[in-house]
Amino acid sequence: MRRQLWGPALVLALVTSAASPASAGAAEEREPRPLRELYDNRAVSEDDRPGAADFDGQGRSLPAAALRAAGWRVGARPTVEGTRLDWPVSRPGRPDNVRADGQRVAVEGRGDALTFLVAGTGGEATGTGSVHYRDGGHSRYRLTAPDWRTGPLATKAVALPYLNTREGGVKDRPRLYVVTVPLDARRTVESVRLPHVRGFGRALHVFDLRVRPATEGWTGSWSASTAGLPEVGPWRDQTLRLVVHPTKAGPTVRVRLSNTFAGAPVRVGSATVAVRAKDAEPRSEPVPLAFGGRRGAVLPAGAEAVSDPLDFAVEEGADLLVSLHLPGSVPSVPLHDKAVQKSYLSTPGDHAADSDGAAYTGTVGTWPLLTGVDVGGGPGSVVVLGDSITEGVRTTEGANRRWTDALARRLRAQDRVPRYGVLNQGISANRVLSDRYPGDGVSADTGGVSALNRLDRDLLAQTSARTVVLFEGINDVRWGAGADEVVDGLRQLASRARARGVRAVVTTLAPCEGESRCTAAVDAERTAVNRALRADRHSFDAVLDFDRVLRDPDRPARMLPAYDSGDHLHPGEAGLQALADAVDLGELTGRPRAGG
Repeated sequence: MRRQLWGPALVLALVTSAASPASAGAAEEREPRPLRELYDNRAVSEDDRPGAADFDGQGRSLPAAALRAAGWRVGARPTVEGTRLDWPVSRPGRPDNVRADGQRVAVEGRGDALTFLVAGTGGEATGTGSVHYRDGGHSRYRLTAPDWRTGPLATKAVALPYLNTREGGVKDRPRLYVVTVPLDARRTVESVRLPHVRGFGRALHVFDLRVRPATEGWTGSWSASTAGLPEVGPWRDQTLRLVVHPTKAGPTVRVRLSNTFAGAPVRVGSATVAVRAKDAEPRSEPVPLAFGGRRGAVLPAGAEAVSDPLDFAVEEGADLLVSLHLPGSVPSVPLHDKAVQKSYLSTPGDHAADSDGAAYTGTVGTWPLLTGVDVGGGPGSVVVLGDSITEGVRTTEGANRRWTDALARRLRAQDRVPRYGVLNQGISANRVLSDRYPGDGVSADTGGVSALNRLDRDLLAQTSARTVVLFEGINDVRWGAGADEVVDGLRQLASRARARGVRAVVTTLAPCEGESRCTAAVDAERTAVNRALRADRHSFDAVLDFDRVLRDPDRPARMLPAYDSGDHLHPGEAGLQALADAVDLGELTGRPRAGG
């Protein structure tokens, strides 16, 4: 029996689609109602009245004080995975969620996914529901809500430091999840039937349900994956000036910020964007960014913020400076660790609008908070999900010589296929199957959660993703995973991508003989992975044979010396350029094949 590796917060894809309305008896004919009118459970209590709510049937509940401290207060509208959610407008101790049992919910709109804010009680809760479209058709979906106390922290939206019982607070890690299911973006949703959940004592609780709008009209030009939540500074009333290298030009711009993994809100007092001249110096006066018409933003724990569209020309080949003033004390922050790019930290004060770099006396080698830069127009993006080879480890700092940079230059210089943006979602030490960073709390490990656990955030929620390139697995076999497990994980990633209309391209694993963990036994597993990928004609839309590009023909277990950075694991800049040159650009375009 195949080992199941999908993340527990995963929706198992769109199951069927029909051209005619569903008819399942009288229950099907009931008029849909807004979710708030269906609330039948009390999940949240105040610490001085812990018995006023009973989330799980055993007198336990979510503490309102801890939710407020995390930024999830009554009336808050946190954005998670590209969807602006509504935290229930309900006083603690009043109904604030619905236990899914086939209710029909009034939900309208067009988009690429339905987004649920959920949790299970009594264990992981799974059921099948349906989406009803305005044209009379419907589709089915399968939804899994991890348990609010035992589900994986790696995929949670927010976790709290304690829960309430009838007797008072108890240290625990209660958590909520955001789960998405695919939609037919060409059709308008009219209503959603919630799942029926099977399993004695199990319940699937829905706090909010929204259509996630598609990101048409925007192309992802630059991105970085959040890899962990380490200690910093602490930074106190300081400004970050982050250097990024867009892969796609455009007449308008917006930036994406993420407070992933955090347990507390972070406040951005002001933010600007500018074209870089040199170091921390802009070419001209930085232009203010706004968030919902305001000059700053507060990001609740686990949430995101996207700036308003700004008329600002992003140029080909030019770096940008994105400046973020952090007015409070920041002792830890979600970030991408190995940026291979020097950015800057100011002396105290708001220096986001400074037209010179004099205040930026400190440097950082990470990208804190900033996870994306989008440009207006364009054909969409190719997303590369990878590890340190994709991240650009052992390339020249600030030179933009990652293989994804070289691929972006190739795309810009041709007319045969769309000139996609290229989004680098590489994380050093990342694996397909297991988490390096546990997904919760402050940690020095910035190897990220597994590709299976980060796919929804790092691919499916990315701006206008058209194709994913899966270049991971060497760290799994180096740390003991078997070839069958790795191939199965890659197939699951591809299946999930293709279910969302994203083309899935996989690469073979590069040779690494000579690196301390790349033993003969590891090479045997690596070779078995590659053999299985080359022979697979169904799971992937294309296979890029990076092993064949990099290997020494006289000694296939090792990298060609001319392509080796010197550590025998990471290609040098010549090797990375060779990878980009070897990509058949035609394999990056087109719809995914049926049956994925």
